Amino acid sequence: MIWRQVLREALASLRFYRRRTVVTVSSLAWGVASFVMLMSYGDGFDRALRGAFTAVGQNLVVMAEGQTSRQAGGLRAGRRVRLERDDAEAIRAAVPAVRAISPELMRNNMTVTRGTREKQYGIRAVWPEYQHIRNMTIVGGRWINPEDILHRNRVAVLGATAARELFSGIPPVGEEIVVAGLRFTVIGVLDTKAQIANYNRRDNECIFIPYESMGLFADTRYPTFIVWTPVSGLEVDKAIRAVRATLGALHKFSPADDQAVFILAFSQFMYLIDGMSLALKLLLGCVGALTLGIGGVGLANIMLAAVMDRTREIGVLKALGSPRRAILGQFLAEGLLIVAAGGVLGILAGAAATYALGSMPLLGALFQDAPDKGNVEMHVSAASVLVSIGVLLAVGLTAGMIPAIRASRLDPIEALRYE
Repeated sequence: MIWRQVLREALASLRFYRRRTVVTVSSLAWGVASFVMLMSYGDGFDRALRGAFTAVGQNLVVMAEGQTSRQAGGLRAGRRVRLERDDAEAIRAAVPAVRAISPELMRNNMTVTRGTREKQYGIRAVWPEYQHIRNMTIVGGRWINPEDILHRNRVAVLGATAARELFSGIPPVGEEIVVAGLRFTVIGVLDTKAQIANYNRRDNECIFIPYESMGLFADTRYPTFIVWTPVSGLEVDKAIRAVRATLGALHKFSPADDQAVFILAFSQFMYLIDGMSLALKLLLGCVGALTLGIGGVGLANIMLAAVMDRTREIGVLKALGSPRRAILGQFLAEGLLIVAAGGVLGILAGAAATYALGSMPLLGALFQDAPDKGNVEMHVSAASVLVSIGVLLAVGLTAGMIPAIRASRLDPIEALRYE
């Protein structure tokens, strides 16, 4: 019953000072809406950056030839170790921690013609598993399959840029292109990638053919790279040790020799993405908190003004025996009601503005062939709402407690004499 009376008194006071209440609620709502929008942008930025980084491949590991730095098996240090196609077969059979693996033989700046159009593209010869290793998404046709490898079919899958430049909107699937004088049938087209990580040319600018079909242009015994992905992102290091041990047995070098075979796990660079995202989120969070802080200062000023306007009223209450906690509770209730109203309106306004914006450009401007890729997709998350509520409560309680404490400590005699 006491709290009901306190709330009734608080609501009556807020209605009496209607203009003052509306201004304070509006300032807090503006701060909350700004905070929600900034946090939503920070979350979207993190998703966009992670998506652009992992476009190269989820937990991708790239291997290339190296040079031994230790003696092993009676062989000298400094010996060249060349990866072979059969190494990929051996790793597939011997290392269960590897989920998918593919040799990759690359030839850059090969002449590709289609009708009267002639361009230079990178040609990549791969196995069917390459699609899953490198996060390839087909938007038309199909990917390379085992029959293409077995029969050395002259088929090709085009990157998005290559398809656009060679065919200019004409459906490429089923059409023919000429690669270094040899005809290939286009069987698929890749979706555009907004890609910020790579180890050669971007996938959009490449053409992919069955690994065995590269024998028409080069010796397929020695691939340029061997790429693979582990069964779990948590087992990358374990899988790398097992792969290095397998290669050490095949090429007679020490498994502890890190220089014998170059192995690069792209996941080791994820800390850079995490650091960039965290830095931006902290910056946006500080800006949003300062905006809420300004609203909190307004709340404190309004509540202090209310204490001054009602000083004689407080004196009467205290003279009639009203306990200190009752006066403290009344002013604190007024502050919390203003905070609650501002918070609800701010969250609703912030969510509406976020959904109205939808997305904002980020990486699309860096890639002319992917103008709508890599944008920051803004969505109001439960985390951003909870954080904004937490910050608002901290600011609101701090701003409301100071005037409430001052009101509860007023001397009744001095309060009654206040003009």
